[in-house]
Amino acid sequence: MITFDSVSKIYAPNHIALDDLSFQVDPGEFVFVLGHSGAGKTTLLRLILREIRPTSGKIIVADHDLSLLPDKEIPHLRRQIGSAFQDFKLITDKTAFENIRLAIEILGKPKAEIDQITHSLLEQVGLKDKGSLFPSQLSGGEVQRVTIARALALDPVLLFADEPTGNLDQDTSLQIIKLLNDINENGTTVIMATHDQKLVNKFPHRQIHLEKGKLIKDTKPHHPSKPKDEPRSQEKD
Repeated sequence: MITFDSVSKIYAPNHIALDDLSFQVDPGEFVFVLGHSGAGKTTLLRLILREIRPTSGKIIVADHDLSLLPDKEIPHLRRQIGSAFQDFKLITDKTAFENIRLAIEILGKPKAEIDQITHSLLEQVGLKDKGSLFPSQLSGGEVQRVTIARALALDPVLLFADEPTGNLDQDTSLQIIKLLNDINENGTTVIMATHDQKLVNKFPHRQIHLEKGKLIKDTKPHHPSKPKDEPRSQEKD
């Protein structure tokens, strides 16, 4: 799913955000990327989305060599990657339903089908009856659920959650990670960036630790991979 091969990113004048980073993420993995602020977690996401280019090294995402990817193909790449952020990035004057619906409209599907998908996503994230509410009328955890639903709108093969629990209390944070875990068990590769080691330790997933742009620790997953294209009826007995 993802390969970083000796990737470095240096911002002017001489700020090293990532330093000779190498790792692979297999289809179906759930991976925590840990590190304090400034460790390189957000730069990692921006590189995966091809928002920025590495200073050196090679990145492959969903079979795309990003160094060779034409600019016109970037929108297609990003449709395969769902992103959920700590600051939500929702449109405040639109309801939860409308925020999710907007993300699906680019596919050009009929209105009835778009509405059906939107209702299904709201139900998937536990907000079946709250689609008519605006972000200001929702709790922090509920707003993050809307953000995750929007990230799933295009049925991505990869979901990257950047500090999705950063502004939430412990119980709500656990609920959000359990939701991400459910999404992963349905076949979507999940990468979650966080600084909360205690929270991460409650789950048996692989951990990649960054410090000042360097990979200092990488553990192996404790469960087999479940690729996105695997029939969902076969994933559970």
